[in-house]
Amino acid sequence: MTPLTITSRDADTGPVLKITGDLDYATAPDMRRALDSLTLTAGHLLVLDLAGLQFCDSSGITALLVARNLAHEHSADIALAAVPANTLRILGIVGLDQVFTIHPDAPTATTRHCAAH
Repeated sequence: MTPLTITSRDADTGPVLKITGDLDYATAPDMRRALDSLTLTAGHLLVLDLAGLQFCDSSGITALLVARNLAHEHSADIALAAVPANTLRILGIVGLDQVFTIHPDAPTATTRHCAAH
């Protein structure tokens, strides 16, 4: 098991959370705490940078949905960046690849959002 680390930074578009390690039943509450500490406002884009994600189970998928709901409660958008192939496959199987905007990496996510507004 790889410990979960979550680091936050601010981009021009809004907060970027870099999620590294295992996002699972044991660590999903850590993700929720990180989300609760964010300041999201209308028009922001919350980017979840998953480049370092090693493992994601159903609790991790639920945590991603919690992030999406939080963003929408604040009239913000959400995007996933650098989603690992195994997690992308799971998202596709359950249809969440149609729910989340997915970008190849975090810089692309924040750049494209800027260009869209």
